[in-house]
Amino acid sequence: MSAAAPTPATVEGWLAELGLAPPERLERESVASWDLWLDGRRRFDVRVTVILDPATAAVVWAHLAPPIAHTFRVSYRRLLRWNDELPFVKFALTDDDRPVLTVEIPLDRLDRDELGLAVARVLLVCDLVLEDVAGWAWIAGRVPDWSGRTSRQAGLFARYADRLGELAGPR
Repeated sequence: MSAAAPTPATVEGWLAELGLAPPERLERESVASWDLWLDGRRRFDVRVTVILDPATAAVVWAHLAPPIAHTFRVSYRRLLRWNDELPFVKFALTDDDRPVLTVEIPLDRLDRDELGLAVARVLLVCDLVLEDVAGWAWIAGRVPDWSGRTSRQAGLFARYADRLGELAGPR
């Protein structure tokens, strides 16, 4: 673990080493971000954003669904319950009420493996809550037919299986 905050180029190198080569980097006011389209084991094409703020932390967050209507009080309770039940991740709402899933990595712990573990954890939690968010994410709650697809991130899950606990699934 390094004492100095990693640079955006370092984070891009880690993403490439993890097989998650990002498209382009976006930067604003010293904060860098990368938008990735990744696969869980069951949910595919998950939009995951990696954000590096060299003053505070790195954040990995996934878009779970479009904005939730104000009448969905049960949905808000579900997000709060998941915050209590699932360790190492946090569910939140964006300013426009989109539910997101986040993992924060303090700068003093940020390295390639912590970043890879955070991305793997986000994707596997997306798999875990797939049926629960189907009504938010897809018309009539119909999960897309992904039969025949294989996760592009299988190697990532295998790499961190020993650190993912129950999320790693059967071995």
